[in-house]
Parts: sequence; structure tokens; C-alpha cells
Amino acid sequence: MAVVRYFAAAQEATGLDTERRTEATLGELRRAVSAAHPGLGGILPRCAVLVDGSRVDDDTAVGADDLVDVLPPFAGG
Repeated sequence: MAVVRYFAAAQEATGLDTERRTEATLGELRRAVSAAHPGLGGILPRCAVLVDGSRVDDDTAVGADDLVDVLPPFAGG
């Protein structure tokens, strides 16, 4: 199972720091977490979603040992 880590507004929307997911691709994972956490639906399209630290497309396979980070946009100073 891949580990999904939520940060900032994504963490607030899900109420979770992390969760384990079994979807086979990043696209399936995006759809599943949006369905499981309705509050995430408005945030997720604006988030950077990284698999093992890299931006990849939705067709990318997500394996059991992968780390998926959901990073909402944020302002820096």
C-alpha cells in the first residue's frame, strides 16, 4: 500500500496526516481520495502531487513502497 501524506490545507480537509492507499495509478488514487474526503475535492486540483518526490502524470503506477505527497499551494516570504 502506498503511503499518502497530506500537508497544510489538504491535511485540514482530510483530517489526516497520512493514510495508506491501494490504487494502482496516481489518477485512480486522486479520484479515490477525492471521493473518500469530499473536502479535498476543491483543493486537490491545485495541489502538487508528488510520487517519491517527483511530479508524474496520472497514468503513473503507484506501488506498495511509494510515498505520495499532497502539497497545496502556499505563499512564501
